[in-house]
Parts: sequence; structure tokens; C-alpha cells
Amino acid sequence: MTSASSARLFSNPALLALAAATFGIGTTEFVIMGLLPEVAADLRVSIPKAGLLISAYALGVTLGGPPIAALTAKLPRKGTLIALMAIFIAGNLWCALSAQYNSLVFARLLTSLAHAAFFGIGSVTAASLVPEDKKSRAIGLMIGGLTLSNVLGVPLGTMLGQHAGWRTTFWAVAGTGVVAMFALARWLPRQEITQAPSLRRELGALRESQVWLALAISVFSSISMFVLFTYVSPLLRDVSGVAPHHVGGALLICGVGIVIGNAVGAWLGDWKLMPSLVGVFLALIAVFALFAGVSHIAWAAVAVLFLWGLVHFAVGTMTQTRVVDVAREGANLAATLNIGAFNLGNAIGAWMGGAALDHGMPLRHIPWLAAAPAAGALALTVTAIAVSRRNRATSTLACPTPETCNCSGSAL
Repeated sequence: MTSASSARLFSNPALLALAAATFGIGTTEFVIMGLLPEVAADLRVSIPKAGLLISAYALGVTLGGPPIAALTAKLPRKGTLIALMAIFIAGNLWCALSAQYNSLVFARLLTSLAHAAFFGIGSVTAASLVPEDKKSRAIGLMIGGLTLSNVLGVPLGTMLGQHAGWRTTFWAVAGTGVVAMFALARWLPRQEITQAPSLRRELGALRESQVWLALAISVFSSISMFVLFTYVSPLLRDVSGVAPHHVGGALLICGVGIVIGNAVGAWLGDWKLMPSLVGVFLALIAVFALFAGVSHIAWAAVAVLFLWGLVHFAVGTMTQTRVVDVAREGANLAATLNIGAFNLGNAIGAWMGGAALDHGMPLRHIPWLAAAPAAGALALTVTAIAVSRRNRATSTLACPTPETCNCSGSAL
């Protein structure tokens, strides 16, 4: 990627508006983790019960996004994205005004409805704003807002909530939503529709085996990610010997790796997507093995954590681009399902790590446990490549001269 083409992407106001929206969405999803003690104390519930606010949000993302994407298939994307941001703003305002636990649960559910559909439809929109050879980088820039929210939005939102009250954080997040909504209205172009959207066409994309393989890759990658991510703080503290007040700094270093990894993944997705994905999963398994080997050394563990963030967060943009590629006319729904797949993996990974620890697995073995689903994602990627090559070979035999018949296939 040349510096000139990079500058053109970063100067595209429509892409920056999409990134601003995903920054707000990412902040509201994850900031609750840092505010659980404050929320629990204020609403007079236990920490585990307050933790269900995280589960409620993930459930809303997984189950609510696909129906919204399907029902809005015939609507203009710009209007749909603005409407989704309006839902996001309303949900966060409701959170800020909630005086009871049940009210906050429903407010979180409402907010979550905008999440998956926005990322799905937004990914397709971002890809349509740039030439074919830059669409992965465009999607990466949009998703970069979510990445940046983990580095800046969540820490700042947590500090704000701890010093000024947790409701203040949700007022602030709603404010970012207002800014993003007006930016979308101002700079997102109204796109000419060359083919009328169709719910049947969106659902028809789910008949493609490559779509399901891409979704499965996302699930396994996310499981691997959250097996480690969920328990990285106690791992650093209790195994690596990082002082509790330095854990935040270690996670900030990891966040820098995450931002770099998102950019690297976007570039690789435009270069050679599927071979690059194989290489990334191989590198990821190696990083897990290295982490397990040096986890008892504080400085080495932090260095490998940076490397893990760089490698693992290169995956997200590539899998989202892959889904948009193979779903074709059904990209809105499929890309939304991919966000749901990520959140499903989130829940499974956290449960998987907790169950292993409850059954006596030492905390130092968490990296090895995370390597298992990463190996599964690698196997699924290799399978997807093999199926794609087989389909192309079959298509070539049935259609030796493309000029005389209509052939199509998924490029690697």
C-alpha cells in the first residue's frame, strides 16, 4: 500500500464517518466491563448479576442483527445506517437514565440491536466506496474505529465513569453517536442502486458453502481470542508477576499491537487474502506457544502480548472482507451474521477458559488452550481454499470458454 493511496483512504470523509460510528459502538460494548463495580453498587446488585449486562448485549448483537439486516435489505444503505445510529443514541440515553437494573438490561439490549447490523451494512458500504483492490483496507479503516475504542474509548470511558459516575460515560457515548450520525448524514454519499435489493437474494447467499466456512472461521478465531483475552489480566498478574497497577500499561501496549494488526490485516486482505489468512493463523499458533513458554517472565510476557495483539487482530478485517466477497448480492446479511459469529465466539471463548480453570487447569496453560481453536480456524481456512479450487476446476470443465457461458467463482 503506497503512502499516497493510504492518504486517500484516510482523507475520505465517508470512511472516517463510518469509523467514528464504530468507535462509539465499540466503546459502549466494552466500557461496561470497567464499570461493573460502580454499576453494581449503584443499582444494588451483585457483580455477577451486573455481568449479565455484558451477556445481554452479546445476545442482542448475535440474535438481533441478522433480522434487522434482512428487513432493511430493500432500504437505502445511507438511511439505514443513520437510523441505526439513532437507535444507538437512544439506547445509550436510556442507559444513562436507567434507575433500575431491569431498565438498564433492556437499554443495553436496544443499544445492541444497532451493533451487528451497522457493522455488516457498514462493511458493504465501505467496500463500495473504493476500487476493488482497496476494499479490504476500506473495511479495515471502518473497523479501525472499533479497534481504537479499545485503546482510547474504553480506558477514557472507564476513568470518566469512575470519577463522575457511570451514567456520565453513557451520556458521553451518546454524544459521540450524535457526532457520528451527523457525519454520516453529511458525508456518506447516496449510492445508485444498480440492482434492486432483495430479501430472497440476501437469504440465497446463505446457500453458499464458502459463506458458512467464513463464518465458522470467525467463530473459531474469536473463541481463541477470548480464551486468552478474558483471562489475560490474572495471567499477567499471577503467572507473569506483573504488578496490579502495571497491568493497565501492559494492556495499553497490547492495544498498540491491536491497532497495528488491524492495519496489517487490511493490507494483507487486499494483497492475497486467503493465503495470508493461513499465514496469520500459523503465526498465531506460534505466538501462543511462545507465550506459554515465557509467561513466567514479566517483560517477555508483555512483549509477546503486544505480538499477539498484532497477529490476532489482523484476522478480523480479512474475515469480514471474505464474507463480503463470497456472499455477493447477499453481503448485507452475511456481513452482519459475521459480526454475530464474532460475538458467539466471544461468549464461547470466555466460557471455555472459565470451565477449563474451574476443572483445575493451571492459569499458565491458557495460551495452549487458546491455540486449539486457532488450529481449528487454520483447518477451516485450508478447507475453504480447497473447496474454492475444486469449485473453480469444476466450473472450468463445465465452462471452458467464458465468452460462451456465465461462469463465476470465489477468488482466493
